[in-house]
Amino acid sequence: MMPESNKAQRVWEVFKAFLGLGLTSFGGPIAHLGYFRTEFVARRKWLDEKSYADLVAMCQFLPGPASSQVGFALGLMRGGPLGAAAAWTAFTLPSALILILFAYGASFMEGPAGAGVIHGLKVVAVAIVAHAVWGMAKNLCPDRERATIALGAVLIVLLAGGALGQISAIIVGALAGLWICSGQSDYCVSRAHFPVSRLAGFIAAGIFAILLFGLPLLAIATSSQGLALFESFFRAGALVFGGGHVVLPLLEAGLVQPGWVTPDEFLAGYGAAQAVPGPLFTFAAYLGVVVEPSPNGILGAIIALIGIFAPGFLLLVAVLPFWNTFCRSEGAQALMRGANAAVVGILGAALYQPVWTSAILGSYEFALALTCFVLLEKWKTPSWAVVILAGVGGLIISLYGLA
Repeated sequence: MMPESNKAQRVWEVFKAFLGLGLTSFGGPIAHLGYFRTEFVARRKWLDEKSYADLVAMCQFLPGPASSQVGFALGLMRGGPLGAAAAWTAFTLPSALILILFAYGASFMEGPAGAGVIHGLKVVAVAIVAHAVWGMAKNLCPDRERATIALGAVLIVLLAGGALGQISAIIVGALAGLWICSGQSDYCVSRAHFPVSRLAGFIAAGIFAILLFGLPLLAIATSSQGLALFESFFRAGALVFGGGHVVLPLLEAGLVQPGWVTPDEFLAGYGAAQAVPGPLFTFAAYLGVVVEPSPNGILGAIIALIGIFAPGFLLLVAVLPFWNTFCRSEGAQALMRGANAAVVGILGAALYQPVWTSAILGSYEFALALTCFVLLEKWKTPSWAVVILAGVGGLIISLYGLA
C-alpha cells in the first residue's frame, strides 16, 4: 500500500498538472486530448501510447464530456479517487470562474455597444455549431445508413420538440444502428489499469440509474426548484453522445423552453464559452448564475456544474471494470454507431432552432457568421480569436445601424 505522504504528493501533482492545462487548453475536446497526450504520455510518461489510445476510445464511446472523462480517469489512475477529484477541479475551475464573472458582468452590458457585443456572441454560436455539425457528420455519418439515421433524428426533433424529441431521436437512432449498422468491428483492448472494483462499478451504475429516473419524480413530488435545476443539468450530461457541443440542444430544451433562461442569455453565454480554455461543459456555470427563479448565482453555478459532470463520471466508473468485455460485443458497437449518428441530427436541428433563428437577423449577421465558419473550418483559427472577431463585428453592426 502506498504511504499517505506519497498519496498526498501524487494528488498535488495531479492538481498542478491539470491546473496548468485548465488555464491553457483552448480549442475544444479534440485539442484537449492532444494536450493530455503531450503532457501525460510524452512528458510525464504516466502511461504509454496504446494505453492512452484505449482510454480515449473508451471515453468517446460513453455519453459525457470525453476530454473531462479522460482527465478524470488519468487522475484516478495516478492518485486514486482524490486524484480524480483533483484533476476535474483543476481542469474545470479556471473556465468556470471566467464564465461566472461573465454572467455577472453581462447584465451591465446595456445600450447599443453592449447589445452589439452580446449579439456578436450569438452570431459566433452559429459558426461554431455549424463547424461542430460539419466535423461530426464527416466522422460519425460516413455512409448512407448513418446519414439516414441523422436525417431521421432531425425530423423527430423538429416534429416532437423539446427533451422528449431528443431522447426519442437517440433511442430510435440506437435501435436503427443495431438493425443496419452491424458488421463493423471497433474492438479495442484496454491496457490501462484503474483502481476501480467491479462492486464500485455496479454501485456507480446504480447511482446513475437512480438519479436519472428518480430525480424527475422527486423534483415533481417536492416542487423543489433546486432539485428541478439539478435534474435538468444531470439529464443533459447523461445524454451527451458525440462531443460537448451536443449539450447545446439538451440544455436549451431543459432551461430555455421552461423559461428559466432567456434565448439571448443562453446564446450569449454559449458564445462566450468558446473563448475560454478548458471543457465546454463549464457553460453550465454561466447558466447556473443567470437562471431564474432561484437557486442561482454561485449556488446555482455549483448545482449546475455538479449536475452536468456527474453522469459522465458515474458512467465512466461503472464501465471501467467491464470495458474489455463490453466492447467485444458487436451489438453494443452497432447501438453506439446509431446513437452517434442520431446525435449529429439533433445538433443539426439545434443549428436551425434556436441558434440560427435567434442570431441571423439580416445579411450582415449572415456574412459575419459565414466569415467565422470559414476561419474555423479552413483557416483553423483558434476559437477564442474567432469569438473576439464576432464580438467586434456585432459591435460594428450595432453602432452603425446595420442590423
